[in-house]
Formats: sequence, C-alpha cells, structure tokens
Amino acid sequence: MKATIERATLLKSLSHVQSVVERRNTIPILSNVLIEAASNGCVKLMATDLDLQVVETLSAEVDTPGETTVSAHMLFEIVRKLPDGSQIQLSAADGKMLIVAGRSRFSLATLPRDDFPVISESELPTHFALPTESLKQIIDKTRFAISVDETRYYLNGIFLHVLKDENVMKAAATDGHRLACVTIPAPAGAEDMPDVIIPRKCVVELRKLLDECEDEIKISLSASKICFDLGHAILTSKLIDGTFPDYSRVIPTANDKLLKVKPKDLMQGVDRVATIASEKTRAVKMSIEAGKISLSVTSPENGMATEEVLGEYDADPLDIGFNARYLLDILGQIESDQAEIHLAEAAAPTLIRDSDQSAALYVLMPMRV
Repeated sequence: MKATIERATLLKSLSHVQSVVERRNTIPILSNVLIEAASNGCVKLMATDLDLQVVETLSAEVDTPGETTVSAHMLFEIVRKLPDGSQIQLSAADGKMLIVAGRSRFSLATLPRDDFPVISESELPTHFALPTESLKQIIDKTRFAISVDETRYYLNGIFLHVLKDENVMKAAATDGHRLACVTIPAPAGAEDMPDVIIPRKCVVELRKLLDECEDEIKISLSASKICFDLGHAILTSKLIDGTFPDYSRVIPTANDKLLKVKPKDLMQGVDRVATIASEKTRAVKMSIEAGKISLSVTSPENGMATEEVLGEYDADPLDIGFNARYLLDILGQIESDQAEIHLAEAAAPTLIRDSDQSAALYVLMPMRV
C-alpha cells in the first residue's frame, strides 16, 4: 500500500477514529486503525472497540492500493506533530508502515488486516433520515442527563422511540435525579422502529461528527444495532440491551404553581451562592414568593451565601431545594429569555421548560435542605 494525504485532511479523520479506540486493550488489534487505500483515490480509515465502529472516507493520491492496520493513537500523535501543510506519504509492506513527511520519517509495526474485526452494517430493517439540526437538538438537550451509574446500565444512553398515534419521535435521558425529553415530528420510515437505547459513547462520537455535516443524516437500525450515515463517515453501534423505564410517569401534569424567571439571571445567582456549597450535597435552597426568589446555601464548613433574583410568581410561598449542578445543567438548555418552572410542593418533581410550545422539557427531583 502506498498513498499520499494532506496533513489537515488526515488529522481530522484520525481525530475521529482514534477517539473510538480504547486506551487500554487486551486485544492488540483493537488498538489499531484499519487503513484501506483504493485505486480510485479513496482512503478508508476504520476503528472499533467491538461495540462501536467508525469508518471515515477521505481523498488521497493512491500509488499502490492495499490495506493494513497500525496503532491508532501513535499514528494520530505523529500526524498531529507534523508541520501544517505537510504532504504525508504512508507506505506499508512486510509488517511495517513507513510515514514520510518532509524530513521526518517514522516506521511503525503493523498487524494483518485479516485480524481486524468488523461490525456488520447489514440486517437493519428500519431506515429513515433526520436533519442534522434535529439530531444535534436531540443530543444537546438530553445527553447531560445520561446516567454514569454502570449498575443501571439501561440508563447509560439516550432512549429513542416513536409514538405512532401522535406521529412523534421522542428522545429521553435520565439518571434518576433529572430527566430530559425532546419531542420532534416522526420522520418518514420510522413508524415501526423498535424502541432503542443509544449508548453514551456512541452519542459522544456522533455529536463530534455532526459539526461537519449540513445535510440529512441517514439512520438505519434494528433492535440491537444502529447505523448513522453522515456521508463522509459511517458510525455503527450496538444498542444497549435493556428496558428503559416508563419515564412519562414521572413527568408532572398537575404542578399548579408557575414561576417565570430569566434563566440567565437564575443561573448566575445559583452559580454564585453554590460557590460555598459542599461538594457532597451541592444543595441550594429556593424560597419563592411573589416577585422574587431568595437563593441560599448553608455549608457547615464554609459558611452561608444568599442572593435574590426577580421572578413572576403569584401562588403560595414555597421553599424547595435542588442540587445546584443539576439545576444549572437544565437552565443552560433554556434558549428563550424566560424559563417556566412548574412547581407543586417541596418534595414533588419540578417541571422546567421554555414554554408549553417548546420541543424539550426537563424534570428535576428536589432535595431536602
């Protein structure tokens, strides 16, 4: 194999594929990136961790078609450190890959292409397309709520499903303390899709790739696998084999106390008083009455902080506590100049959203303060 690729092109693709590769691997081939050079001037880079696979296609000058595998992180670091504008020549033969750019020469050990595992993209019966912006919205509005608790593995991803009777697609994520849910019109072809849970690592890698896409993303899936075709890249992932809880039951429908507040003002206030909160609880108390919210944090180690924020509220006064970090995460997703916070009582779940017309809604469990 022998091919010449412009540094910036190779670096961008390698940055995507190498992030799929785990740093520590008991199987040596999984540390490698598969490089396939074709006579038509296309070079494919592929990496996998057996659950997630990414394939990037880039253009190059191919002198000799061929294929090989080489350490993904090592190749990425070498290319990253080469000068801007370099033309990088990759040539592989006899178990070695030679990398030449200007006066720099590197020789890396390779492993046979036949040992490289591939996740099949076949047998995915459901096909539909989503606009790039819709997919970005789904990810950006929900991923902060994905659980990192490995014991409840079925919460370690975004739950995607279609409600046929309402003709909508819903995406949800929860860690048991907060819930994020986005609703968009169901795309054509998705009507009979199975309910799926997309793993956190797939979500993270997909979001990186979306920044370079403008068109629709073609999605194919089955009950166990999902494939995203982004044109320049194809991401294939196994899905989480588990049952996502019925999250609709925790979305409050009878919270009759409405607080309207500028999200930026509330965020800044919460952030300031939370400075002295202990790392363990990060609890902030909100005392809500007509026209204002009194924020307070009391820490046995650090002292006390208070601040007032203006808000519209005409129900009975209420004292309620929240985890400051969780509240800030949700308020950071509110795009309008006003947030609606629907409250019931100090121990009941709280509903937060832009308005009743917004695609996203959030539920936050209160804390004792």
